[in-house]
Amino acid sequence: MSKTGSATKVKLNSFDDLFGTEQPQTGTEQVQTGTEQVQEIALSELHEFKGHPFKVLDDEKMQETMESIREHGVLMPGIARPMKDGGYEIIAGHRRRHACELVGLTTMPMFIRDYTDDQATIIMVDSNIQREDILPSEKAKAYFMKYEAVKHQGKKGKGNSLDEVGETAGESAKTVQRYIYLAHLSDALLDMVDKKKIGIVQGVELSFLTEQQQEWVQVVLEETGVIISTVQVSRLKEYGKSDELTLPMVRLILTEPKPIERKVTIKADKISRYFPADYSNEQIENVIYQLLDEWNSSNSEK
Repeated sequence: MSKTGSATKVKLNSFDDLFGTEQPQTGTEQVQTGTEQVQEIALSELHEFKGHPFKVLDDEKMQETMESIREHGVLMPGIARPMKDGGYEIIAGHRRRHACELVGLTTMPMFIRDYTDDQATIIMVDSNIQREDILPSEKAKAYFMKYEAVKHQGKKGKGNSLDEVGETAGESAKTVQRYIYLAHLSDALLDMVDKKKIGIVQGVELSFLTEQQQEWVQVVLEETGVIISTVQVSRLKEYGKSDELTLPMVRLILTEPKPIERKVTIKADKISRYFPADYSNEQIENVIYQLLDEWNSSNSEK
């Protein structure tokens, strides 16, 4: 089966396909750019996409965007769709809108298109998911939203929805599934994943716990500051499945001393000189264990 991006379902294979050639609504300033109609929309009329998973932060990149807008204006118009109660829902351009507001602009160039909920969700995710600074929580929520949209569109199609979801970002179905599991974590635990206080592997396992059980884990982690291990999270998941997990048990599992893992490798060429050439590996091991027992006994008597 040939893989095509999920956005293909909404026929977005080129710039013209993405933005179309429809005539803009009346009552807005229009700018002709080739075959595209760009509308200057008041910032007050541009509203955040429902459930928008990507954070808009006042960070260094936002400062760079602001400087670019001050010097050149908004080079790439955003995309929005009309809302039933008036105004427009931003599909692409949340960061640009915020930057426009910070530099004192009152309008922003936009392409207005009548996308369905599923089409809008897919475009919203695909226009952001390839950023280099995506947080695990953003990717988790974005993949979950796109997966649901692709499933709705895929009722008539074939193939693996997980493959379609990850194709734009070049990620496998297995990776996408892992992030979708993460989307079931509480916001507090997801924040810990973002801050690397919880590993992604551990976060995936914790996502199988109930909301109450996740809250207990959060409480204990915040109290103790411990770094949860794979062994610990497996035990939490096991007790959680059988509905035996309680707050005291979570505290016990997460605060018990972790065993020291030791792995010692002795190279054959370093020990072979101590043994006859006809000694088997088993005979060598037996001698080593015997000597270690004698050494341990002599130390115990001191």
